[in-house]
Amino acid sequence: MRACTSGKSRDTSTSVKRMPKMRLYPGAPSAGPRTPRPAISPRGMAGIALLLITLPVTAMNPSDQSKPNTRLATLGGGCFWCLEAAYERYQGVKTVVSGYAGGATPHPTYKEVCSGTTGHAEVVQISFDPAIITYDQVLDIFWEIHDPTSLNRQGADRGTQYRSIILVHDAEQRQAAERSRDRVSRRLADPVVTEIVSLEIFHPAEDEHQDFYRRNPSYPYCVAVIDPKLKKLQKQLPATRTPPAPGG
Repeated sequence: MRACTSGKSRDTSTSVKRMPKMRLYPGAPSAGPRTPRPAISPRGMAGIALLLITLPVTAMNPSDQSKPNTRLATLGGGCFWCLEAAYERYQGVKTVVSGYAGGATPHPTYKEVCSGTTGHAEVVQISFDPAIITYDQVLDIFWEIHDPTSLNRQGADRGTQYRSIILVHDAEQRQAAERSRDRVSRRLADPVVTEIVSLEIFHPAEDEHQDFYRRNPSYPYCVAVIDPKLKKLQKQLPATRTPPAPGG
C-alpha cells in the first residue's frame, strides 16, 4: 500500500507509493470616364434576399467548420499513477492529468484525500482525439487496467479514494458508460461496483504526482504494482504507440 504523505519522497525506503495601391494588369486600358452601374431594382433586391435565406445553414455557420477534436474523460480505478501510465501508451490520447474528483472538500490535498474523509477519489482526466481513439475505447482500457468488481479497493490500496468510478461530462458519455458497464457485467462473474456520476469539479493533483511512473520507473510501487498491470494490459489491449521514455 502506498504511504499517504503530504509530499512525495524519492527515498524508496520511506514509502512504496507516491503552450497598396492596386495596379492595373499589363495591357489594361487607361482609366477613362466611369460608366455608371445600373441600379438594382426592388425586384432584384428581393431575389437576392430570397437566395440568402435559402442557402444551407451549414454554409453560413462558421462554428460547423471548426468542430473540436479534443474530448475529456475522467476516470478512477485505484492509484492514479497506474491509470496515467496506462493511457499514455495509446494513440489519440493527448494528455493525462492525475487528480481528485467526486468529493466535497474544496482544493483537497493528497494527504487529505488519503485520509478518506474528503469523499474524493484518485482519478485521471484524459484529453483525447475521438477521431483516433473513441470514448468507448477509452473505457475498454479502463476496464482492463483495474478490477471493477473490487469495492473501495485495488490490491493493497484500500479506501474510498481508490473506488472504481466514471465521472461523465455529458449525457452522451453517461449513456456510453452505462452501455459499456453493462457489457462488462455480462462477462464477469462478480458484480461490477463501478459508480457512474456526473463530474462536478476536477482538482489536479500536486506536481509530484504528475507523470510519476515515467519519472520514477524504479520506484518500489511502480515495480511491484504498475509494471505487472501494464504487462497484463499489453496482452489484452496492445499499446498503439511507444510509451514515453522512463525518466524523461
